[in-house]
Amino acid sequence: MESMDNPNIPEKTLKLVVQDVLRVLEKQKEERQMLISQVNILFFVNTALLSFVTISKLLTTFSTFSIVELLLFLINFTLLIRAVLPRTWTISPNLNISTDKIKSTFPENYWHDSPQEYQVKMIANWKETYNINQEIVNDISQALKYANFVTSGLAMVALLHQVKVYFIPYLQKL
Repeated sequence: MESMDNPNIPEKTLKLVVQDVLRVLEKQKEERQMLISQVNILFFVNTALLSFVTISKLLTTFSTFSIVELLLFLINFTLLIRAVLPRTWTISPNLNISTDKIKSTFPENYWHDSPQEYQVKMIANWKETYNINQEIVNDISQALKYANFVTSGLAMVALLHQVKVYFIPYLQKL
C-alpha cells in the first residue's frame, strides 16, 4: 500500500496496470459464466439419468442399487443446488456504505483525489473485488467437481443396475 501514500507512479505504468487488472476481472467473469453453463449441463444430465432410471423401472424395484441411486441423486442435486444458490457478487468501487456516510466519506475518498490517486485507489478496490469474487468462484467450482464425480458414479450404478435386472436374467436363460 506504499503506492497509495505516494501515488507518483508513471502514467504509462498506471494505465498498463489498469488494463491488466480489468483483463483479469474479465477473465474471472468468463470463468463464472462457464461454471454456470456447467451447472446447467449437469442439471440436464442428472434429469436425463433420472428419466432413464424411472422409465426403465429401476427405481420401482426395491434393491441395493435403487437405494444407492436415490442417495446419489439426492447428493448430486444438493451439490448442484448449492452451486447455483444466489450469491452476492462484489462490484467495484465498493460503495457498501450507509447513506449518511456516503455524503461525508465518498467525496472525501474519491472526488478530491487527483486522477492518478483515483486510479491507484480503484486498482486497490478491484483487487479486493477480485479476491472476494474468486472465493465464490472457487466454491462453485468445488461443488461442480464433486457433482461431476457423483454424476459419473450415478451413471455407472444405473448401468450396472440395468445389466443386473435386464441382461443377466436373459443370459441365464440361454
